[in-house]
Amino acid sequence: MAVTIQNDYLQATIVEKGAELTSLKANGIEYIWQADPAFWGRHAPILFPFVGRLKNDQYTYKGQSYPMNQHGFARNAVFALIEHSAEKAILELASNEETKKIYPFDFRFMVSYEVWGEGLRIRFEVENTGQEEMIFALGGHPAFNVPLEEGLKFEDHYFAFSPQKTRVKIPLEGPFANLDQKTLGQTNTSIKITRNLFANDALIYETKGLNTFTIASEDSVHRVTVAYNHIPYVGLWSPYPKEAPFVCIEPWWGFADTVDSSGKLEEKAGMNRLAPEQKFKTQFSITVN
Repeated sequence: MAVTIQNDYLQATIVEKGAELTSLKANGIEYIWQADPAFWGRHAPILFPFVGRLKNDQYTYKGQSYPMNQHGFARNAVFALIEHSAEKAILELASNEETKKIYPFDFRFMVSYEVWGEGLRIRFEVENTGQEEMIFALGGHPAFNVPLEEGLKFEDHYFAFSPQKTRVKIPLEGPFANLDQKTLGQTNTSIKITRNLFANDALIYETKGLNTFTIASEDSVHRVTVAYNHIPYVGLWSPYPKEAPFVCIEPWWGFADTVDSSGKLEEKAGMNRLAPEQKFKTQFSITVN
């Protein structure tokens, strides 16, 4: 089932599977990638309770081993639509017998979409409904059509960053993070979007405070911006070497296993911890023009 929210400028469509944003339209333009499986069969999946890949697609917790696919299970789960108005939709996923087989925590996970002006606000709320500390990661993975309009090429676009400053870059070795090889990424200036930019998979940066990441072109008035405050990481990705006509800007509260990961959830880097009966709330926005 799909639900639509809209105002005079913007229209967004969300489906119950994965609580995934499948369309974002304004100015007669579709900004969200339309999931052609020849390149990548998703639009904007939500990553929970893991971001990235785990070694051997599994982890251990309190000595017990659990299987877990890349980016967790929420992107394939069916959420319940619990609120829907003209400009807002809220969807919910709660732990159940099936989730407990692969993730031994009790939780309630709510995703809210709301249109405002030229933007879409996405809110996440994770509630620990169990009796022990909950360990989790969380992420957005929206893919945006590039080029932004007909007549332009993929390479006619660039990333713009605000604030313009260097950010710590986390390199990947295969699908795993190498924290010992962190460098300074030159996000103090714009970066031309090319295929080779993604030759080593996603570009991952540590982010602090208020950040905006924009895809734009000097040959177009149209652009798309992801903005947030106090989210620790962002991934920029397009599937190399495929010549896929989209680019992702991904706010993350966590990342993949490290190259030296023990596989123990209790020791996994980048994870969030939530006490019983407590809630974790965060948000990011997408604006288009």
